[in-house]
Amino acid sequence: MTTLSTLNKFKKDGTKFTCLTCYDSMFARMMNKAEIDTILVGDSLGMVVQGHDSTLPVTVDDMAYHTANIARSNNHALILSDLPFMSYVTLSEAVSNSRKLMQAGAHVIKIEGGSELCELVTTLAQAGTPTCVHLGLTPQSVNVFGGYKIQGRGDEAADKLLADAEAVVAAGAALLVLECVPAELAKAVTQAVAVPVIGIGAGADTDGQVLVMHDMLGMVHGRVPRFVHDFLTDERNSAHSIEGAFALYQQSVRDGSFPQEQHQFS
Repeated sequence: MTTLSTLNKFKKDGTKFTCLTCYDSMFARMMNKAEIDTILVGDSLGMVVQGHDSTLPVTVDDMAYHTANIARSNNHALILSDLPFMSYVTLSEAVSNSRKLMQAGAHVIKIEGGSELCELVTTLAQAGTPTCVHLGLTPQSVNVFGGYKIQGRGDEAADKLLADAEAVVAAGAALLVLECVPAELAKAVTQAVAVPVIGIGAGADTDGQVLVMHDMLGMVHGRVPRFVHDFLTDERNSAHSIEGAFALYQQSVRDGSFPQEQHQFS
């Protein structure tokens, strides 16, 4: 069973690890077979499962339901679960909603933001609830950003992101996620903090990689994000199956063949 101790050892040893989003029992079983290291029950389910155009309509009850689906079929991966939009504005709400997700089967609670989360991170850590802080392009803030845009470009923005990362780790964050930030910045953050860093569109130098499951299976409507690779139709997937795609992803992250330069931003 993958634990936070496992991921910390991976970071220390330089072993890359995998994360995929998952929302139901069947795919969780397939990911177990492929030995995917971590599963993210992401609020991305708002788009890929519920048909919304953003993650904002997702509720805590939605997240608890899908987290429980995964937990019932998982015996290998560390489970991360998103606290959805506006569910952790106050400490009391955050604690109550984190309890629901942990009781549903999450091992780590994922939240979006920067140094403003420090008090919450510390409170949850003291209550025995590990957190993963999501920095860079944070989808719950899409209306603030004015769309899905690369974050951390320019010295001022890069310095702020690095400072935010160091602050939340000092406050007790167990993991970080960096989304859509320049590869050199992601490398600097990964080297600066003691906890494992998971990247998506953040280059090859983060400790782990995460993709939305539907994206890496080629189930993309409209523009394909630059950081996505279709592992289902990849010629190396000799089984031509979903399980084969998961196994190929695991192998490719481990051996460093994914992500490549074309998947990152500068």
